[in-house]
Amino acid sequence: MKRTVVFGFALLMAAAVFLGCGGKDAGGQAEDSKGLIGVVMPTRSEERWNKDGNAVKEGLEKLGYTVDLQFSDDDIPTQLNQIDNMITNGVKALVIASIDGSSLGTQLENARAAGIPVISYDRLLMQSPNVDYYVSFDNYKVGRQMGQILVNGLNLDNPAKRPINLELFAGSPDDNNSVGFYQGAIDVLQPYMDSGVVAVPSGQIDRTVIGTLRWDAAEAQKRMENLLSRYYSGNVVLDGILSPYDPISLSCLEACKAVGYGSTPGKPLPVAGGQDCIVASVKSIVQGEQYATVLKDTRSLGAATVELVDKIMKGETISGLDTTSYPNGASVNGSPYIVPSLLLDSVIVTQDNVQKDVIDTGYHSREELGL
Repeated sequence: MKRTVVFGFALLMAAAVFLGCGGKDAGGQAEDSKGLIGVVMPTRSEERWNKDGNAVKEGLEKLGYTVDLQFSDDDIPTQLNQIDNMITNGVKALVIASIDGSSLGTQLENARAAGIPVISYDRLLMQSPNVDYYVSFDNYKVGRQMGQILVNGLNLDNPAKRPINLELFAGSPDDNNSVGFYQGAIDVLQPYMDSGVVAVPSGQIDRTVIGTLRWDAAEAQKRMENLLSRYYSGNVVLDGILSPYDPISLSCLEACKAVGYGSTPGKPLPVAGGQDCIVASVKSIVQGEQYATVLKDTRSLGAATVELVDKIMKGETISGLDTTSYPNGASVNGSPYIVPSLLLDSVIVTQDNVQKDVIDTGYHSREELGL
């Protein structure tokens, strides 16, 4: 009898541990949760993706959802397995920032079969009609801002010399966002190239040639070093760099410093823009090295995503969608599939507006920036 009582008490204690304090089901979901949401980010090694992932997670949790946040460490098989596991665990929605936007066809098909809505986060998921929404900034506009940074920083409308020498860098070829960035920038710069105001001494202009796989800053630096050694000698000086990403901007500037730019008379650091407004780049801008960056406020992107997920879960109508701009290469009934999109605005940041648009808004603090 004593053994039976002890065993029964042990069972009750185990049940209390499992159920107490808002117990969780087999999928790791709190009993009082509105539902389990899967969030997949491409890597934890970059500042912005940590901010994005945490912003979405915290926002959804405040609304009562349980969130499974995973980082794929830029490894495609890892990302595939993470999404497979989330589907198996019964997530109610998937938020995916892909590594390779065309690699998830099977997973997206399985999500659709399970009735799980898919939100493509910042990077457009390609070659599948099983993408319900896309939340991002207007990539073409961001590209135009990248081009405008060079127009402003090099005074291309009233140049002190001709030609102004540029070298061009693009984003990862497997990230569809890089297409919009490149096209927007080229559309701004092409008239200056056509008129002879701007030259590209290497002749490397095509996106497939200037792309940087996985946005790898080290690879961009190697390419910059090769460009400088091959095309820039004597009186040929590099004046500007079209960069699609802050770490690429910084690595290219380091390559330039290594051969005397910024410390040799007649060889100032090239004007370089960027994107993502990371701490290191804002510090560089304040110090007068990197000229500018494009701020895409991840807090706004996270908030828009959280609101979208919540509306989907409540069955509410989603308004304000762009239904013309983002075909993803798939087709439905013989027509191109255009992913319904929520597009946010971005802003160019230079020394002149770091205080107003970065510090005063709380995107980065003075302490973070060492000010």
